Amino acid sequence: QVQLVESGGGLVQAGGSLRLSCAASGSIFASNVLGWYRLAPGKQREMVATLASGGFTNYAGSVKGRFTISRDNTKNTVYLQMNSLKPEDTAVYICNVNDIILGLNYWGQGTQVTVSS
Repeated sequence: QVQLVESGGGLVQAGGSLRLSCAASGSIFASNVLGWYRLAPGKQREMVATLASGGFTNYAGSVKGRFTISRDNTKNTVYLQMNSLKPEDTAVYICNVNDIILGLNYWGQGTQVTVSS
């Protein structure tokens, strides 16, 4: 069982930066796919970034070049560095760990990011 706790959200002006953290209570194995998703009011949840084994990353087109997903295995933590933030980035950001070996999916509670214009 893996529990995920996000932190680092907040209020920032457009053009600013934030770094989100997702701390896992259990071990995040190299085979897991790590991801950040977001949920904005009136919209469906969307994938923001994923990080697979071998360092393969995938980003939503709207954040490519501005956001970077990374992991620290020693701290069992996943990060999302967000630069050049825009008001349309405002959402609850949710961490995900997909254990593709066991077929289990874990979600955090989310952290609010608000970007003012």
